[in-house]
Amino acid sequence: MARYIVISADCHAGAELHDYKQYLEARYHAAFDDWAEHYVSPYADLERPDANRSWDSSRRIRELEEDGIVAEVLYPNTVPPFFPKSGLTALTPSAVDFECRLAGLRAHNRWLAAWCGECPERRAGVGQILLNDVEEAVRDVHWIADNGLRGGILLPGLPPGAPIPPLHAPVYDPVWRACEERGVNINAHGGSASPDYGQYPASQLVWLMETSWFSHRPLWTLILSGTFDRFPRLRLVLAEQGSGWIRGALDVMDQHHGHLTRGGVGELRFLNTVELQRKPSEYWGTNCYVAASFMHRDDCARRELIGTDRVMWGSDYPHIEGTYPFSKEGIRRTFAGVDPEDVRAMLGATAAAVYGFDLARLEGLAARFGPTVEEVDAGLDVVPAGTTSLAFRDSPPMNV
Repeated sequence: MARYIVISADCHAGAELHDYKQYLEARYHAAFDDWAEHYVSPYADLERPDANRSWDSSRRIRELEEDGIVAEVLYPNTVPPFFPKSGLTALTPSAVDFECRLAGLRAHNRWLAAWCGECPERRAGVGQILLNDVEEAVRDVHWIADNGLRGGILLPGLPPGAPIPPLHAPVYDPVWRACEERGVNINAHGGSASPDYGQYPASQLVWLMETSWFSHRPLWTLILSGTFDRFPRLRLVLAEQGSGWIRGALDVMDQHHGHLTRGGVGELRFLNTVELQRKPSEYWGTNCYVAASFMHRDDCARRELIGTDRVMWGSDYPHIEGTYPFSKEGIRRTFAGVDPEDVRAMLGATAAAVYGFDLARLEGLAARFGPTVEEVDAGLDVVPAGTTSLAFRDSPPMNV
């Protein structure tokens, strides 16, 4: 094929605020009306005239096609009912807030399933769950599987101090078991799992410095807790948190694993710890992937350090830090001179395998809208004016 099939493994969508009401159970409607009346958006992009990119189906298809993209994996974007901000970044709810927050996430999941159903061959929605109640979380995993949300689940961020057990606690095994049995991916998105930094002058800057590290934690948490030994068919996807840090993290885990087999680190002795069946880095090649949003050419050059078959490209549409409306240019800059088979894998084939897209059904669209093999190989001479994405920076930070 002369053009690439481009699947963005990281895009965002959500309903317009009041549109969520019809997806809530009727007993929550009065509470929703009160919440919506006092709601103040915490995000600038949801206040702009183009906020409808999150839910306007025809506009979205048109703009993605113009950008060279024919299918997408969808993370949440707008704020679900009863939440102070997006489910991506909202902290774990208290016991008092849990019931309404869960109802709000389920409303989002219903909306997303219906919205993806408008063109299911092009959209893989990522459903949301909460881990406060394991039985309810398992129920939601099955609902997500039954209702065609092929993206899987969004792993809730559990920062230090959350009012429930940490992610490595065995109490969540029923959730992982349900995901494995139903073929539901676990997705960990960047920007989640950070603690509450309070309202201080330095709070946002400190968050920016540390948020990537907190987003990375699911990788070593699920590996070192033996989760992939207990559930070997489970799949974890790390989205919008870069890829340059992964090799180093795997190497550090291998080093600690080596100390474990020798009994300890210095004076520290391991007691009642998990004994893994393999080296930690080996689980990366069997159970883990990265959705390397707005991927930089330097990360592409280092792809073999983590395996080309583990990497999926993403545009982060409609966010300002994403590559829209310059995704074709970003792809040319990132993948110039790269083996076309590797490019095919990273731009679409791997995402198709992970999220269940039918490449044959997307070929016709790609023949009309996808970037050509020739133009990608030739690269990009001039960076377009107005770009805001890390994909166009001379040298990106290593940890994002």
